[in-house]
Amino acid sequence: MFFLNYLSFTIILVTVLINFSESLECYVCTNQDQNHEKCLNTIKTCEPDEDMCLSEISWGSPPYWVQGGIKQYYVSKRCATRATCESVKTKTLPYCTYLWYQDWKCAECCLGDRCNYYITMGSSAMKSNFVVLIGCIAVLMGFYITKTV
Repeated sequence: MFFLNYLSFTIILVTVLINFSESLECYVCTNQDQNHEKCLNTIKTCEPDEDMCLSEISWGSPPYWVQGGIKQYYVSKRCATRATCESVKTKTLPYCTYLWYQDWKCAECCLGDRCNYYITMGSSAMKSNFVVLIGCIAVLMGFYITKTV
């Protein structure tokens, strides 16, 4: 029984250490029309102090003059610190209206490798991390094995 508890503890410890030793990866792009091509294919390993992925989306007229001035989406993604994320979210909040006839801009932050693949604007509360999932599975397996022995 001691061995199984020790094994579970070791698996959890290794999982946590791996999680903290690896740098975060985020998708990166700047002012791309829509969330495709470069925004889904360009990945950056963040600096050690950058612990979140930041996504910004805006709706508006092109930055250059176009006859008819058709509005479209512009997507930007990058690595950021928690302070930068909160600052950008606070700054864009008054303009985050989602009204099709107005220009607007919203931002969201997420935790976890490549968590900014999708532009969801509202589901940032769902922060999943594969390493944490593996750790939970290891704990549950440890309890299951302990009870069956």
